[in-house]
Amino acid sequence: MTDVVMPQMGESIVEGTLTKWLKKPGERIERDEPLFEISTDKVDTEIPSPAAGTLADVLVPEGQTVSINTVVAHIDDGAGSAAPPKPQEAKPASPAPVSPAPAAPPPAAEAVPPAPVTQAAPEAAEPAGPLSPLVRKLAREHNLDLSRITGTGAGGRITKQDVEGYLARQAEQPAAPAPAPPPRVAPPAPAPPAPAPVTPLPPAGQAKTRIEPLSTMRAKIAEHMVMSKRVSPHVTTVHRVDMTAVARMRERNKATFQANYGFSLTYLPFITRAAVVALRQYPLLNGSLDGNNIIYHNEINIGIAVALENGLIVPVIRAADEKNVLGLQRAIVDLAARARSRQLRPEEVQGGTFSITNFGSFGSLMGTPIINQPQVAILGVGTVDKTPVVIDDAIAIRSVCHISLSFDHRLVDGALADQFMSKLKQVLEGWSEEVL
Repeated sequence: MTDVVMPQMGESIVEGTLTKWLKKPGERIERDEPLFEISTDKVDTEIPSPAAGTLADVLVPEGQTVSINTVVAHIDDGAGSAAPPKPQEAKPASPAPVSPAPAAPPPAAEAVPPAPVTQAAPEAAEPAGPLSPLVRKLAREHNLDLSRITGTGAGGRITKQDVEGYLARQAEQPAAPAPAPPPRVAPPAPAPPAPAPVTPLPPAGQAKTRIEPLSTMRAKIAEHMVMSKRVSPHVTTVHRVDMTAVARMRERNKATFQANYGFSLTYLPFITRAAVVALRQYPLLNGSLDGNNIIYHNEINIGIAVALENGLIVPVIRAADEKNVLGLQRAIVDLAARARSRQLRPEEVQGGTFSITNFGSFGSLMGTPIINQPQVAILGVGTVDKTPVVIDDAIAIRSVCHISLSFDHRLVDGALADQFMSKLKQVLEGWSEEVL
């Protein structure tokens, strides 16, 4: 018998909400196959089974929040698939002894087999494997019957690409279905006069708002952000960085980079590399505060904030100081892709010592990010824009980026924060390290 426990998804996480069971008691499950979904302030993800066998029992119902390491289920790794048939045989056995003499029991026994067949049919009609929140959302928006879509993911699971492909094929169907919607749209046309009489009615005002509860992940993020602001007195310093040397290096190599490695070369690995150099020189910003004790971390593990559909997650690049630009870019692409497909492992969102958030990818000039506890600093990266600047009393066009550092003023003073930023700026503005 194997215990299934609530994992710890981040060093500051002490509990998680079990949002959905993907298997039922008595069902067979393979090792690393998704077993249940959880939601925390760090991640909303699927948890794989720790062993192969039969799900013996479920101890925590859906929607319940429990502490980390709480046993939520048991897996019988010795029963195999023999367990499910036994309960089905036990049910017909009970009616048999009730009327052994007459011939009526045999027909009843014959009537039982069709019942399982009809139960199997709905299961076959349902989509194979668990559905991601994005797939569910697309299905709701387009009113799709997911049993009509063939999944190409692991174990026949329906992916976002499967849904989009199905929609594309539907759009290419003959124009026969197209005329059907217009008649439905026509009735609403005379509806405009209706609003006039409805306007005076009180219920009309209620339609202007919509109320829905926070998701578990969003509620946990809100709690974590308030806690961080309450615990750490935040101060933010902003430096303007000339990224021209990096921009030229990137422009010179991005085509070859894409061809050789299959992913784009962005500004983020350059900035991460510069942050690592600055953290080596100013290790206090790579530390944390535990009561009256300062913890200096010998490893530099950089958390990279990744925006999700319904929140934010900060997967960690471990030993970032041992990676060059190529290694950092590969790690960033890999972690971001697996974060959005809900495939991160618990240890990949733990152990961060410093964080970077790139809001510049959404066009933001600058920002003042909130510290990811228990760290003491977080770097915010704005967009890189070509800007006219004055150099030696002449106007020149340069690639400029505003980079901010939010720091915990209990441990880090403004002078130290600016020294750190000056080092980071020096590395970026004088960039000479090759990336290929």
